[in-house]
Amino acid sequence: MTVKWHFFVAFLMFTTYYLAEVYALVEFTNVQCESLDKDFALFEYCYLKSVNRSYKYCSLKVKLLQLPVTKVKVRFGLYKRLNGYIPFLYNMTLDACRFLKSANPNPIANFFYSFFKEHSNINHTCPYTHDIVVDQMLYNHINNKVTKILPFPEGSYMFEVHWLAYDIDRAITKFYWSLT
Repeated sequence: MTVKWHFFVAFLMFTTYYLAEVYALVEFTNVQCESLDKDFALFEYCYLKSVNRSYKYCSLKVKLLQLPVTKVKVRFGLYKRLNGYIPFLYNMTLDACRFLKSANPNPIANFFYSFFKEHSNINHTCPYTHDIVVDQMLYNHINNKVTKILPFPEGSYMFEVHWLAYDIDRAITKFYWSLT
């Protein structure tokens, strides 16, 4: 009798683990870009493009007007929508120039940087002498990072990035997404 019971428990654990696996889906819902100092930087475009139901991407281009830029900080936060957007899990500031030079970067900052590095020209250290372009950043890459590496609860989120140059807030980008 106990052998049957142990076999049943093992079978139940196996089917629960392998057959009842839940897959989450990250989907962009909106993107907003705002230049706080129009003498320093202007957004030429900032949009979310929906090709079909399963293929969406985000693109943006920032024209830097005072080149070269030698001191950049990035303040980013993750917000969850409950009654408005409230801080959730991450809110940190990092020196972007030092971060890109570092051989052993902060793992949390590296996690967020990995979203941008494949689809942008933000892949080298300071000074920046050209415009910043994020071209067709897909949410499929984010799906793997958010659902498999860092498990998040379902809901609506906002990833807000403040771009600071010379310790002055120059621009804000907000990426809205949902996890179902």
